[in-house]
Amino acid sequence: MRPTLSITLATTLAAALIGVLPLLATPAAAQTCAPKVAASNLVEAGKLMLSVNPTLPPQQFLDEKGELQGLNVEMGKDIARRLCLEVVFVRMDFPAMVPALRDGRFDGIDTGMFFTEERSKLMYMIPHAQQALSVFVTSDSKLTLKSLEDLGGHVVGIESATNNERKVKEAMAIWVAKGGKPIDLRSFKTATETVAALRAGQLEAAVNIDETATDLEKRGGFKTLLKGLYGTPITFAFRNRAVAEAAAEAITAMKADGSYDKLFDKFGMTRLPDTVFKISGPGPS
Repeated sequence: MRPTLSITLATTLAAALIGVLPLLATPAAAQTCAPKVAASNLVEAGKLMLSVNPTLPPQQFLDEKGELQGLNVEMGKDIARRLCLEVVFVRMDFPAMVPALRDGRFDGIDTGMFFTEERSKLMYMIPHAQQALSVFVTSDSKLTLKSLEDLGGHVVGIESATNNERKVKEAMAIWVAKGGKPIDLRSFKTATETVAALRAGQLEAAVNIDETATDLEKRGGFKTLLKGLYGTPITFAFRNRAVAEAAAEAITAMKADGSYDKLFDKFGMTRLPDTVFKISGPGPS
């Protein structure tokens, strides 16, 4: 019986380990200056813990060495440096981020989350960039579009639990009410899974942010049919007001010294015209 017990125990331990893998942290170098945020406002003293889903280039992604890269990653590192905190990136899927933030698993969400009034009542959101949506297909696709409504009757992939999905569903509800054909909309956990399904021929088109569609075109194998749809600010989001206010001051300092503009030029994303960054919306009540 002992071998059976050993196998069962090993299986249980392996399953437990797999369950925590999405929450394993990726720390950066520690700061040597005095933190500018009180330990009582942080999940862990001296650290700025940020969740990230590295599946959305050029915002956040893994390079060929498996290292975190992207605009939001670099901004997160710079915010932490200016606050004299050690940045710790917690990798996990997007749908779990808001509940985990509210449960105190980390200090902020660093994925370029779209701003909505509903979300701004759950956390402290700081708009820091602008994004719009694109519709893209494989390079050999014969599909032609003049508007999003032309996707009616087609199989289209989109990332679940995102503003992308919400915007498309809202638009579809309006034109279906007027007699238009609905999209056969298929939801995926990540942009990577959506692109894989499109490449495999399971979808006719996919929707994601302009920058991701442009990045895919540069890599080859895809083309963009529509872009610039439903432009919306994207944000950093925090559980604690003091941390959010300090982060906003750090982004304002980045804008003042030019490092903000350099990062946006580097990653080809759309900056906001603001010179002073601040919390938008009421925050948690």
